[in-house]
Amino acid sequence: MFQYKAVSSAGELQEGVMDGESHAKVIAHLQSTGLIPIRATEVGPTGKQGAGNVVVRAPASKRTALFAKARLSQDDLGILTRELATLLKAGLPLDRSMEILISLVEKPAVGDLLVAIRNDVRGGASLSKALDPHRDVFTRFYINMVKAGEVGGALGNVLMRLADHMERSKEVRDSVISSLVYPVILFVVAVASVLVLVIFVVPQFKQIFDQSGKAIPLATEIVLATGIFTRTFWPAMVGGVVVGIWLLVRSLNNPVSRAKWDVKFLRWPIMGKLVTKMEMARFARSLAILLQNGVPLLAGLSILKDTMGNVVFRDAVEIVARDLKEGRGMAKPMNEANVFPKLAVQMIAVGEETGKLDEMLFQVADVYDREVAAAVKRALALIEPIMIVGLALIIGGIIMSLLVAMFGLMEIPL
Repeated sequence: MFQYKAVSSAGELQEGVMDGESHAKVIAHLQSTGLIPIRATEVGPTGKQGAGNVVVRAPASKRTALFAKARLSQDDLGILTRELATLLKAGLPLDRSMEILISLVEKPAVGDLLVAIRNDVRGGASLSKALDPHRDVFTRFYINMVKAGEVGGALGNVLMRLADHMERSKEVRDSVISSLVYPVILFVVAVASVLVLVIFVVPQFKQIFDQSGKAIPLATEIVLATGIFTRTFWPAMVGGVVVGIWLLVRSLNNPVSRAKWDVKFLRWPIMGKLVTKMEMARFARSLAILLQNGVPLLAGLSILKDTMGNVVFRDAVEIVARDLKEGRGMAKPMNEANVFPKLAVQMIAVGEETGKLDEMLFQVADVYDREVAAAVKRALALIEPIMIVGLALIIGGIIMSLLVAMFGLMEIPL
């Protein structure tokens, strides 16, 4: 059984449940009846969603207004962009497409945002103009892509490319995050294990050693002192960690200190290469999409300057745009900036010479997306055994220090 939502050729929203052998056949059946499928998801016998793959998009889980997000997330934005592109490519007018999206939204805050945009469109504004007041949600890159689609008369196609771009970025981001799940869990377990051992187990031996009246090894004294200190002052230690995290976040949000952090990030052995590859992939793919949709190269660089996450790359893009304006081309200033990878610069130079810069930029993005994934795997392959061995050495050292002292009290030779 599949639950679906679709739109008729007249723009009427229809929803229901039908049986089918697969998602693809359900979508094909809806299309054969003249409907435009928007969402389709497998449901169980009781009407609950199953674990099947989503063809267009699975409906988001219902949330009350209390737990609804206050703003449109990037994942929600990608979904809405794809749905709007689907409706526009099917021939529905923009106003009616916005109405359908509003009826599908399940978050009140997102619905209010779409209503405001719809009202501006009804008032005669273009979609890009209607999006412009909401820069906290729609980036300059997004708005200029929409504007390029409006100028070229292919808004649906441009929005579909934009949705593909956002989905690709999400896949890379999710891949990195999922790769970090196991090391984070391992780190948390390691810290928790050491704390339990130090706070609850180690202090129990102090009474035994004090009653014996015998001297204990220096290593045992250090372990006991650490356990007693941690048990006594753990609130202050937790508070110190919280304050440290708060100061770090505050420093990263400050433009001046953030610029210093960005420079440090690029100098770190592993982190620096990873950040460089991620920024290069984002720069190449975003610029390729802008060029593919008719945005001039100089204007594209100006737009991308504000989308770069690292300040060093942002300044480098600004320098490249300035030199490009002076007629020096793009590849040569990129090479002189000493920020962009040499391979990417060479590929871009070939793209300039052959007149296929957008195609070459897509290839650059694919290359560095793959390298980011490979770099993360290599880093994790190195970090995981180090963490495991480190945890074993710490716990083993604590236990051995206690055993040595206990054997000394019982005068048992090791």
